[in-house]
Amino acid sequence: MEYEKMLTKGALKSIMNNEDVKDPVMQVLGVRKITAAGANERYRLLISDGHNLNSFAMLATQLNGMVSSGEINEFSILQIKRHIISSLTDRSKGSKQVMILIDLAVMVPGDVVGSKIGDPKPIIDNSGQIVENGASASVDSTPQSNSLAKSHSVQSSVINNGLQRDIDVSNIHPINSLSPYQNKWTIRARVVNKAPVRTWNNQRGEGKLFSMDLLDESGEIRATAFNSECDKFFDMIEVNKVYFITRGAIKTANKKFSNLNNDYELTLSGETQIFPCHDFDDSQMPALKFNFVPLSQVKDVDVDGIVDVIGVCQTAGELTMLMSKTTRKELKKRDVTIVDQSLSSVTITLWDTQAEDFDGSLQPVIAIKGSRIREFMGSKSLSLLGSTVMQINPDIDEAHRLRGWYDSLPSNAEFTSISARSDVGANNQFLTIKGAQLAQLGSGDKADYYSMYSHLIFVKSESALYKACPKPDCQKKVIDRNDGTYRCEKCNDETENFKYRLMLSAQLSDSTGNQWVTMFQETAESLLGTTSAELGRLMEESKEEYSDVFQNQMFKLFDIRARAKMETYNNETRLKVTLFSIKPIDYKVASTKLIATIKRLSGITTSVM
Repeated sequence: MEYEKMLTKGALKSIMNNEDVKDPVMQVLGVRKITAAGANERYRLLISDGHNLNSFAMLATQLNGMVSSGEINEFSILQIKRHIISSLTDRSKGSKQVMILIDLAVMVPGDVVGSKIGDPKPIIDNSGQIVENGASASVDSTPQSNSLAKSHSVQSSVINNGLQRDIDVSNIHPINSLSPYQNKWTIRARVVNKAPVRTWNNQRGEGKLFSMDLLDESGEIRATAFNSECDKFFDMIEVNKVYFITRGAIKTANKKFSNLNNDYELTLSGETQIFPCHDFDDSQMPALKFNFVPLSQVKDVDVDGIVDVIGVCQTAGELTMLMSKTTRKELKKRDVTIVDQSLSSVTITLWDTQAEDFDGSLQPVIAIKGSRIREFMGSKSLSLLGSTVMQINPDIDEAHRLRGWYDSLPSNAEFTSISARSDVGANNQFLTIKGAQLAQLGSGDKADYYSMYSHLIFVKSESALYKACPKPDCQKKVIDRNDGTYRCEKCNDETENFKYRLMLSAQLSDSTGNQWVTMFQETAESLLGTTSAELGRLMEESKEEYSDVFQNQMFKLFDIRARAKMETYNNETRLKVTLFSIKPIDYKVASTKLIATIKRLSGITTSVM
């Protein structure tokens, strides 16, 4: 039969005995979806070479689309271009050899072949026993790879000096072949980024960590070291150096904190070993990889998403100083606006050393890997994280093209700002209370912002104040122990002092309806014209004066900026409207807006003097 001649007969037995078979051709006899706890879905294949079967072949996750699209199905004939053999341990069934398919091509679709080729049988070991998973009894449990991870004639001077003999540099695995199904592996990779050490201290304990981004010819992966491993490896790791790395936990990557092109990430463990790769021409190893997104597409990326961008510095703001609300530490900040060929601009916020050292006077090209999307009042900007890499005038093709494009632009070129806050748009609407309700603001995945003119008709003054932790970086409500002390659960501390903070629940009204809203500390103090500390003193000393502070603001018309978002509490979902700006109405400005609205709605174009 014509199709039978295509199969590489005997290849499965050779492969499962760690022999190198170049580009074997197999037939798929079955496909089954499996889902591992905490991991992406994967597909297990029953494959045949015409003589033997293997029911423990696994598709690499990047090939899942070939199954969902129907490209790989029953009876398909495949050419396997890259694979590895890995040991998978099952407590009840012992160790199995799994063949992980990394790269392949469909030679003949299954619906064309239409049937099983030949009469394949399970592999028989030397004692005549059937090997269920297709592996011969003599198979070594050490993961092996095919042509992608062939033996390299690499000898590390560290190994030659006898300092370490556990790293097998003759069997280097490419980064894109790593998966949770492997136990023993060694990679040779360049460190393209190393984040500073971060510490944490919460109710679950304290600790520290640092992360680094690794790169080789096949791909990239993030590695993170905690506590003792952080102490062990941080000082020895240098950016742009090449290292041998072996052993560690491979798990599904958290895409909230990484945009590397890899489904997995690496956690260093007590068994991890890292040694410099001295006897290797590191010019063969690629440098930092970017996955640039045009600035015009930044507006379509979800808030807190991680993106790589490149642009020319159009403007750089002044260095400003501000105080962190949580840590009460002084921070340095600078806003930089970049542009690209999409004729869009976006603002990037630099912090501390990067903000202080940045010089935008010569309008350099800026390439950023791993910036986070931020949103405020409907506009989006980029913020740099501890793991973010920023390069000035990098020697890459994209930067050279961008520089040539920008230098040839006319002086009157206009850009669309992704970070601009305008008076139009979904997040800058001027609405009545009923209009906001009919528009169902806040019912989507993101918060909605809008403005309105409303009267303040009621405030729950009796619950406006609460006793909070006195520490400057904590706002948690304290528990009165009725013995002269107060306990903060967040800080796990007891003190004789507290501070008053405001949280107002109020009702607004206009000609279309009423709306309950919430105001927090700064907004509430702005409305009442006093501080929470002074209001707390009045509550303790003079109830009448305390009440007057609230009554003095009743039934006044205010210019209000609001945020609407659906929130769930105690399994109940309801709309929460929070005010972050409330001020007395400026009737001249309000009248100008109303005239402009009347003219727009009536089609009047002549100016009104």
